[in-house]
Amino acid sequence: MPSRAPSSATPSATTPVTAPNRSAGTRIGSASHGASFWLVAAAFMIAMAFNAVPSPLYPLYQQRDGFATLMVTVVFAVFAFGVATSLIMAGHVSDWIGRKRILLPALGLELVTDILFLASPSLSVLIVARLLGGVGIGMITATATAHLHDLHRAHRPHAGPDRFEIVSTGANLGGLAVGPLVAGALAQYVDHPLRVPYLVFGVLLLLAILAVAVAPETVELLTSRPAYRPQRVSADHGDRPAYIAAAAAGFAAFAINGVYTALSAGFLLGVLHKPGHLLAGAAACVLMAAAVIAQTAANPLSASVRRGLGLGLGVAGLVLLAVGVQSADLTIFLVAGIVAGAGSGILTKSVIGAVAAMAEPGKRGEAISGLFLFCYAGMSLPAVGVGILSHYLALTTAVYIFSVVLVAVLAGAALLSFRSSRS
Repeated sequence: MPSRAPSSATPSATTPVTAPNRSAGTRIGSASHGASFWLVAAAFMIAMAFNAVPSPLYPLYQQRDGFATLMVTVVFAVFAFGVATSLIMAGHVSDWIGRKRILLPALGLELVTDILFLASPSLSVLIVARLLGGVGIGMITATATAHLHDLHRAHRPHAGPDRFEIVSTGANLGGLAVGPLVAGALAQYVDHPLRVPYLVFGVLLLLAILAVAVAPETVELLTSRPAYRPQRVSADHGDRPAYIAAAAAGFAAFAINGVYTALSAGFLLGVLHKPGHLLAGAAACVLMAAAVIAQTAANPLSASVRRGLGLGLGVAGLVLLAVGVQSADLTIFLVAGIVAGAGSGILTKSVIGAVAAMAEPGKRGEAISGLFLFCYAGMSLPAVGVGILSHYLALTTAVYIFSVVLVAVLAGAALLSFRSSRS
């Protein structure tokens, strides 16, 4: 079984459990560690999919309430603010009180968000719901990733991290792929398109709560618990240059995803004049599906080759995105999504695996939470920036500016990663 590594001379208040039948959570949960690994992954994927549901529906909200595209950017920013706030305030707390004690309330908050969408799909409720959804997903992302790492090690103590890296990234990005596709299809072919998707995901969220409830806890509570403090944004997790490189690469990978997803519905409808919610959902799905497939296909490659491939595909995807927007060509736009998605998927898998491996067991949730803080900053800030710029400049100009900035970030991440590998 994996050994327990103390985080300092003073024992931490919590440590990942080393014996499957000795944690408090195992007495509560009834599923094995092997089965629970997949149950938690499914719950993670459902939560991510639910939070991607509004993406292809924004044009419907705009048509009904008459607000401008800039307001969509505001809604996106509100969601990102909720995620960042949650990561800072609660993303690391599962290291102290247990994974399930964070995951279950967070999934409950997602269910409340779903009920708000169903109760009144007005703009004000949309903003509040997106804020609460962001708070919930910030708690879920870091905690579910750490929980999957713990369950993987408890079930396969002598195995490498490949399964954990593939499944955790697949659940994260796969959910972001499935959500828009399901929402777009439902909006295209059923009545009440602003209600039916949330009915479907309400049921799925209930199943996700049940899945986590039966899973064992993987953090053993000790007698003393540290005083609460917000998340420390620190690179001191075993390898400072490598952590900074991972944060920069994660920022760029999520930025590509965020801008492409934010542009999809408006570009297809406003520029290409191609109505159809299924098409908008499919465009976002193509990006994330490429991410999941590519990170799985690249798994046999060495870590350094994967990083280089992910960085190169990210740059190529940005170039294609600028060309697709400039030429108003649907094919190039979709190819850009495939290439950029492949790059972001490989990068995301690499950085999550690197940070989970370098972090001390008692601080794994904190390290992953800090990483996702940078990732979601990447998903939100560039997308909001492009939205604001496109309100005053041509969309092509805004995308060009975004692409240049992101290429510079990717180059910086490559340099930091190279220096870390040499040291």
